[in-house]
Amino acid sequence: MTAVLVVDDDADIRDLVAFKLAQAGYEVDRAADGAGALAAVARRRPDLAILDVTMPGMSGIDLCRSLRADPETASVLVLLLTARAQERDVEAGFAAGADDYVVKPFSPRELVSRVEALLARARR
Repeated sequence: MTAVLVVDDDADIRDLVAFKLAQAGYEVDRAADGAGALAAVARRRPDLAILDVTMPGMSGIDLCRSLRADPETASVLVLLLTARAQERDVEAGFAAGADDYVVKPFSPRELVSRVEALLARARR
């Protein structure tokens, strides 16, 4: 089963995303911040990580860079899910190694579609 890690400091968003992904058949782990995400990745490497950009402590951008810098996690797909919609924010996300960037507010159905598309491209 495909494993997805959802990292967001907003419990409502984290729970909504996790619920929708579980409904779509994914095995979902959750974390509230960067440190919790790194611990979750150490327990089980996800196929894809959905990261909020603005979190206390380690940002989603820093977490993405950390995943990319480690050979064990460099291949984990990363989707940034954030309220930061400025062009420079999107550029910074992709420059950090993100595979996709979704702006809040978002459609949960669109998010699941983007997850499915990312995973399908990665399997090719």
